[in-house]
Amino acid sequence: MIRNTFSILPGIGERLEKRLWRSGILDWADFLNAADINFIGSHKKSFYDACLSSALKELDSANAWYFAATVRRREHWRLFDIFKGEAACLDIETNGLMPARGGYATMVGIYDGFDYKCFIKNVNLTYDVLNRELSRYKFLITFYGAGFDIPFLMRSMPALKFDIPHFDICFASKRIGYKGGMKKLETLLGITRDKSVKGMDGYDAIKLWEHARRGSSEALELLRVYNREDTVNLSRMAHLIYQKLRSQTGIEEYCNSYRTRREEYPCPSVISRSPRI
Repeated sequence: MIRNTFSILPGIGERLEKRLWRSGILDWADFLNAADINFIGSHKKSFYDACLSSALKELDSANAWYFAATVRRREHWRLFDIFKGEAACLDIETNGLMPARGGYATMVGIYDGFDYKCFIKNVNLTYDVLNRELSRYKFLITFYGAGFDIPFLMRSMPALKFDIPHFDICFASKRIGYKGGMKKLETLLGITRDKSVKGMDGYDAIKLWEHARRGSSEALELLRVYNREDTVNLSRMAHLIYQKLRSQTGIEEYCNSYRTRREEYPCPSVISRSPRI
């Protein structure tokens, strides 16, 4: 999807992006190969060509940090298909308080699509360990992480770096009409949980930590299972929400329409009578 994205360019929003798609300019290669696009001035076309050439180079190098800075944050989901193999699904549990009032992360779970790793307070959850783990990834997936998990961790461990593209499923799902929290979205998407933690919520996770802190290994293991389900399910949700967001853009219809037109008219034109911008 990122190669179809022209809103990466300054001054191009979703409306102009769709106009390019309608004109047969479906991806960066089409744009660069077009000698002239009549509704984009020649000077801007040259500037955009340079921008896209740089973007292609960075994409070939899998430079996630470049795209974290150049792609609008709400459009970071468009990078999922490129970086999903190097993505970290992250979810945290806390003691129920904010850092300014003595709050801390009790557990941080990370799932890479194959393995789940659990970092636990007073066991292996330290800045060095967590920062080393996060440095292995090029893409971050959370549910409301932009509003809670990431700010919480950064207040607790100020030197932590979160400078890679971030696919926040909470905000992304709202763009396609879903409402409610993660558990509700799981139900709507047909995603299930382990029976041992089905029906549990964040308050239960806080109580489990209190029991674990008092020495209950059973409570700690149940909290770990709860966090694992949160984290693993993020990966499943990301695949489904990405496909729905991609479909919502209409790019597939534009590709199919242009493919049909190209078969009927071997030499399509992208020239428009609309004024230049």
